[in-house]
Amino acid sequence: MAFISTYWSFILTSVALTLLPGPDLVFVTIQSVTNGARIGFTIAIGLVSGLIIHTSLAATGLSLVISQSEWAMNGIQYAGAAYLFYLAYLGIKSDASPIALEAKKADYASFWKRWRTGFFMNVLNPKVSLFFIAFFPQFLIVESEILISHQMITLGLIFMIQAILIFGLVCLIAGKLTTTLRSERFWKITKWLNVGVLALLGIGLLVG
Repeated sequence: MAFISTYWSFILTSVALTLLPGPDLVFVTIQSVTNGARIGFTIAIGLVSGLIIHTSLAATGLSLVISQSEWAMNGIQYAGAAYLFYLAYLGIKSDASPIALEAKKADYASFWKRWRTGFFMNVLNPKVSLFFIAFFPQFLIVESEILISHQMITLGLIFMIQAILIFGLVCLIAGKLTTTLRSERFWKITKWLNVGVLALLGIGLLVG
C-alpha cells in the first residue's frame, strides 16, 4: 500500500515538473512550432532516451551510498535540497520569456539525426543527473525489502513514460499556441510556478 501511494505521489509530482518550462520542454516546443510536431516529437524521444543513462547512474551510485550509510542518506537529502533551492534561485533570475519563435527552421536529414540531437543534449547535461539524485530520494522506501537500485530504476521508467506522453502532447498542440507563447504574462506565471515547485521540493527534502 505504501508503494502505491508513493508511486502515485511520484507520478503527480513528475507530471507537474515536466510541464514546467524547463530547457527540454522549451526546446521541444520551439522545434514543434518552427519545424512541425513530427520533428519536435522525434527530438523529444531522444531527450527521454537520454534519461536511461541518468537513471542508471543514479541507481547504481546513489543506491550504493544509501545502502551503506544512513548518515550519507541524510547528507544527500540536504545536498539535494540545496541544489533544488539553487535551481529555484536561478529561476527567479531568469528572463520571463525564453522562447524566440522567429528562429529559423532547422534542416534535419533523418530520424536518427533528430534523435541524436535530443539524446546528446540530455546526456551531456550533468544537471539532469544532479536533479535525479535530488528528486528520487524523496520517493524511496529505505525499509522496504525491494532493493534501492530497483526502486530507482522503477522511478526512472515511470518518469520516462510520463515525460514522453507529455512531450508528445506538447508537440501536437504547440503549433496552435503561437499567440500564447508570445505572451509575456504567460511566461511570468510559469516562471513563478517553476520557482514555487522547486522550492517546495527542497523543503520536502529538508522535512521528509
